[in-house]
Amino acid sequence: MVALICNEWALPEALKLDAPLSGAPGPGEVLVKAEAAALNFADSLIVQGKYQVKPPFPFTPGFEAAGTVTAVGEGVTLVKPGDRVMTALQYGGMSSLVLAPEKRVFPLPASMDFVSAAAFPVIYGTSHIGLSTRGNLKAGETLLVLGATSGVGLSAIEIGKAMGARVLAQVRGADKGAAALAAGADAVIDTTTQDLRETVKGLCGGSGVDVVYDPIGGDLADQSLRCVNWGARLLIVGFAAGRIQQIPANHLLVKSVSATGVFWNSHFDHDGDGMRASFAELAAWQSEGRLKPLIRAALPVQDYATAFALLLDRKEPGKIVLTFDE
Repeated sequence: MVALICNEWALPEALKLDAPLSGAPGPGEVLVKAEAAALNFADSLIVQGKYQVKPPFPFTPGFEAAGTVTAVGEGVTLVKPGDRVMTALQYGGMSSLVLAPEKRVFPLPASMDFVSAAAFPVIYGTSHIGLSTRGNLKAGETLLVLGATSGVGLSAIEIGKAMGARVLAQVRGADKGAAALAAGADAVIDTTTQDLRETVKGLCGGSGVDVVYDPIGGDLADQSLRCVNWGARLLIVGFAAGRIQQIPANHLLVKSVSATGVFWNSHFDHDGDGMRASFAELAAWQSEGRLKPLIRAALPVQDYATAFALLLDRKEPGKIVLTFDE
């Protein structure tokens, strides 16, 4: 049994391998023997003290993991020992033993392996809540996905198609365009060679898009506001570009545009029933073959430094997963 331990704010390579911190489950808790845990960009922030959640030391990073339930605490009714599950956590996933609140544990479809399951909750959960609950995306509408080959970007393409939308994918580079098309995008806009606004207008017959899914922010966010139809919805998912855009209210007014935040993790505390319904629909789509997490690499937990380096180089699309082998 092994876990990654953070004892001080530092870069990811300063993490230590040690025994898991998790103990026996208390009331409402589930103990999972994890087989895999996925990395997210926010993991590199939380270990440096740059994330909105700052756990007490020592702690284990990791927002998502998958494995088998070994024990449940008093009052747990939704899962039982022996169930295959995925977990969506505030932290603690990069451990071969994961302790999670019941509300953050979800059964796996029979068709899903542990590596894919570990890469699933954050990106698909974020995109599904964003597009369905926050964006009210409807069949027949046009969705623009910025940063379309990021983890959430690829999941937004797949979910947008599952919801019946036409999906336009913004990328940088022909190789990333191919990845977006492989995920199901109807058209690609390569902003290394194409102007976002003019290309969207051309693809939309002179009009614009109905929903913008934006995990990027910065200049792309500014440009996307000029690519929308009347009544469009801007979904603010993140700021990977590093600059938080300042949205001019007069632009929202003229076209009756809504700008909506998508902080997926907060829905566990404010809409637990909605989160469980979201994961149920995602599981059904995954079982039908509509959702296929792209895995860039699956490495043993002992190779965590290499895994974080791959995560941060952003050279290729796909999730990075750590595995726990006995």
